[in-house]
Amino acid sequence: MNRIDRLFGILTLLQSRKYITADKISERFSISVRTVYRDIKALQEQGIPVGFEQPKGYFLVQGYFLPPVSFNMDEANALLLVESLVNGFADNSIRSHYSAALTKVKSVLKTSQKEKLETMNQHIKLQIPERLNFNYGYLSLLQQAISDKKMVELDYKNAKDESSKREVEPIGLIFYAFSWHLIAWCHFRNQYRDFNLTRIICLKTLDKSFIKTEHMPLSDYMSMLPVNF
Repeated sequence: MNRIDRLFGILTLLQSRKYITADKISERFSISVRTVYRDIKALQEQGIPVGFEQPKGYFLVQGYFLPPVSFNMDEANALLLVESLVNGFADNSIRSHYSAALTKVKSVLKTSQKEKLETMNQHIKLQIPERLNFNYGYLSLLQQAISDKKMVELDYKNAKDESSKREVEPIGLIFYAFSWHLIAWCHFRNQYRDFNLTRIICLKTLDKSFIKTEHMPLSDYMSMLPVNF
């Protein structure tokens, strides 16, 4: 990668994150931290408002926007392949959002690129087992609740076919055993619980912030699961 491409790549990376450290930039572009410092200085000299906050890292000053992003065919083909995976391993809400995002990607492609993409689309197929037919629409809502630290109310039916209503604080989503699982602090049980999304009857976000001030990292919960990741 030449320096011009790398500088543009760093700028795109800065726009995609609230903060990013020099170490992370060096890892992403396989360059030294010293080179990162030089590249950031070069961007600043071109009038791009890159700020720094210790220990969070570099950031783009609010209000600065890049022109519309362009994609090459390798990048567009990668997104097309991911669409097949999204259709197989996500629910209706994520499928809808990804489809809208991919439409925006296609809109900035040249006509010849769009034609190639449509041709490639005919040559990518994913055979999905019936058990992966996730017809609910909870994933997007749960992502937002996790991000906003909002409590969720759900009607749930367990493996014994027993129904209950819960108020929970969602801390993460894990895909294992061919299903999506919500990991959350359950106020009914007063402990962390694992809710299989296929067993959720109804789900809604509450206008209540988390009561519990600190939650265990999702990776710690994963280490206790009876599966080998």
